Amino acid sequence: MDSLLLLMPLLVLSSLIISSSGNFHRDFKITWGNGRAQIINDGKLLTLSLDKASGSGFQSKNEYLFGKIDMQLKLVAGNSAGTVTAYYLSSKGSAWDEIDFEFLGTLSGDPYILHTNVFSHGKGNREQQFYLWFDPTADFHTYSILWNPRHIVFYVDGTPIREFKNLESIGVPFPKSQPMRIYSSLWNADDWATRGGLVKTDWSQAPFTASYRNFNAKACVWSSRSSSCHGTSGSSSSNRAWLSEELDTAGQERLRWVQKNYMIYNYCTDTKRFPHGLPLECRSAS
Repeated sequence: MDSLLLLMPLLVLSSLIISSSGNFHRDFKITWGNGRAQIINDGKLLTLSLDKASGSGFQSKNEYLFGKIDMQLKLVAGNSAGTVTAYYLSSKGSAWDEIDFEFLGTLSGDPYILHTNVFSHGKGNREQQFYLWFDPTADFHTYSILWNPRHIVFYVDGTPIREFKNLESIGVPFPKSQPMRIYSSLWNADDWATRGGLVKTDWSQAPFTASYRNFNAKACVWSSRSSSCHGTSGSSSSNRAWLSEELDTAGQERLRWVQKNYMIYNYCTDTKRFPHGLPLECRSAS
């Protein structure tokens, strides 16, 4: 038996489900916004908008337990201060798991802040923030999450920016048993989003719009309390490769490059926030 399967919950398993060409009508549903979210171009494009009355959002029709998820986003252009575009995976309940991309709006000419976080069993406080090395409002860029039993990796245009390893061996909870949906929303957060809430949303710039395309998922789809992931003959080894994918030497070098040049906050170095000692995963050399 593949040793990877020993890391996975005991589930009724069948074949791997692959979504190679996303269609928003098929894969997602708009959940709020009263018409401010739209699926257009035969399901190839989804837009969210925000005005003073409301934002908008959508979620995936499927739940997933592990996956490699890609989405292309083009963020709100111009003066987007006070707005947040959130794109994340989340389970339900009081002890939920969550994997977050949040894009914090900015004054025109200032860089966006990419805010990331990982929740396991309801515990978060694992924020890392980055500037990007391009203008995320000028064109679409790919934001990806690799979530397998070994680790979670955040990617931007194929470049790893953050890794959260499975360190259950030293007592760090890891998301591995709760299925998660994909969610996204565009909303007003001017009480904290831009310069700690000092810069408020300029509603004369509304409506604010973010756009999505080219969703792609290689993932274990959850249905009727079971997952679709298993190393059966119904799945080729190449389609299952992401389930054991790790960062190679080049990926580790790119990760270090991003964190050296573009990381602007790391909870693992915030000793003032954790006066009694940094979280276990920060102290681990694993």
